Amino acid sequence: MSGARRHALRPLPAALAGLALAAAGTLALHPAPAHAAACSGYVGLTFDDGPSGNTAALLGALKQNGLRATMFNEGQYAAAYPAQVKAQVTAGMWVGNHSYTHPHLTQLSQAQIDSELSRTQSAVAAAGGGTPRLFRPPYGETNATVKTVAAKYGLTQIIWDVDSQDWNGASTDAIVAAAGRLTNGQVILMHDWAANTLAAIPRIAQGLAARGLCAGQISPTTGRAVAP
Repeated sequence: MSGARRHALRPLPAALAGLALAAAGTLALHPAPAHAAACSGYVGLTFDDGPSGNTAALLGALKQNGLRATMFNEGQYAAAYPAQVKAQVTAGMWVGNHSYTHPHLTQLSQAQIDSELSRTQSAVAAAGGGTPRLFRPPYGETNATVKTVAAKYGLTQIIWDVDSQDWNGASTDAIVAAAGRLTNGQVILMHDWAANTLAAIPRIAQGLAARGLCAGQISPTTGRAVAP
């Protein structure tokens, strides 16, 4: 599932980059959701497959709408876009490990799995993202060997409670509706590169605020969303 649509290193073409920045600018018209004092619960917003040429617009939208999120970065892209990893942290986001090349980890040997996770830990740290404590296996595929290797690097495996289906072409309305199903402590799967997800962010923020929910941090202890 996660990252089912594969993609190469992809800075946005100039025209698309302009559209993304314009879209991010319009998001500033929306008021930020209520502050933490009004939070009756917390949810985990997660974005897989970054960083990329789309990351700046995504971070702008999140910040303008008062949201924080966990960015599950691929190591290969953290190495290619180190400035965007630093920007994620500067914007108040948390950075997690999403493997180095997004393979089907359950089809690999333990040594290959180890390489995927260890190289990502190093790439994220070298880019200024800190040492990840959270890990999302590509496609949500895991087994005992994957869990053992993750534990070796102090990583807590995080799947999701709600799949936005943005990787599968879900509309903006459908992504907003998916976020509307989140309850306290739950985690939603979204992606760095999905244009409809970027467009959904203001409405996601408004919907959470209306229900007294705030975007929280995912606990490495419980794997649930908690107060930052």
